Amino acid sequence: MKTTKTHDMVKDSYARMIKGAQQQSAAGTSSPVASLAENYGTPAHGEAADASFGCGNPLAFSGVKPGDTVLDLGSGAGLDLLIAAEKVGPSGRVIGVDMTEEMIAAARRNADGSQHDNIHLQLGVIEDLPLDDASVDWVISNCVINLSPQKDRVFSEMYRVLKPGGQFSISDIVLDTLPDALRKSAAAWSACIAGAITEQEYIQGLRDAGLVDVAVTERLVYDAGQLRAILAEEIPGLDLKGIDITGLLEKHPGVAWSAKFTGRKENA
Repeated sequence: MKTTKTHDMVKDSYARMIKGAQQQSAAGTSSPVASLAENYGTPAHGEAADASFGCGNPLAFSGVKPGDTVLDLGSGAGLDLLIAAEKVGPSGRVIGVDMTEEMIAAARRNADGSQHDNIHLQLGVIEDLPLDDASVDWVISNCVINLSPQKDRVFSEMYRVLKPGGQFSISDIVLDTLPDALRKSAAAWSACIAGAITEQEYIQGLRDAGLVDVAVTERLVYDAGQLRAILAEEIPGLDLKGIDITGLLEKHPGVAWSAKFTGRKENA
C-alpha cells in the first residue's frame, strides 16, 4: 500500500518521539504520556514502558490465553507485546506491526532483552497488514488506529486476519468535537487527537467491517492535565504552543476520552 502524507507526518513525529523518550529514559525520567500508564495499572517494562505512547491497557482483564496468537497494531516500543507474551506463554505467538523503523528497532531491542522468544516484529502499515487471512486469535491496539486516515481499511484488515471466533481489544481516543485549528495540528495528529472520531462512528466502523458484539467496556474522560500529556506537550520535536488546552475543555467539557472497544469475528 502506498503511504499518504498523514502516514509520513506521523512516522516522522514518532521517530522524534521515540528518540526523545529514550533520552528522557537515559536521564532517569519518563515521558508525560508514559506516566499515564499508571492510570491503567500497566506493569513496568523498562524502556518499553518509558517509550509508551498508548492511552490504555487493551490486554487488562482480556481473555487472551496460553497458546493464542496475538497481533498488535502499531506496536511501538513493544510494551503491549511484552504483556501479551506473558499471557500467551511459550506455546503462543505475538506479532507486532509498526510503520516506523525506529519503533521496530526499539521493540526488537526490548523483546531481545526479555525472557520471551515468541515475539515477532514486522514493518508495515495497519491498513495493509503483512499477515495471512484468518491467522490470529486476537487483535489488540493501543491508541494507534486514530492515526490512520483510512480507518475503514484498518477495520477490514482486522476482520480479514482474525480467525473465526477471534476477538479484539482496542484502547483508543475518541472525541465529541474539536476545533479546526487543533485538527490541523501535526503534533495533535501524532498524539491521537486530530484523527480521532466519535465513539459511535468507531463502533459503526467496526460493525461495518463485519465484526460483532462490539462494545465499549471502559472509558476515561481526560482532564486538562491528562489531555496535555496525551498531546505530548513536553516531548521534544512536538510544539503545541498557542493551543489553550484548559480553555478548550472549558468550552467543550469532556471533549476527549479513552475508550476500550471489544468484539469478535463470527464463528464460521
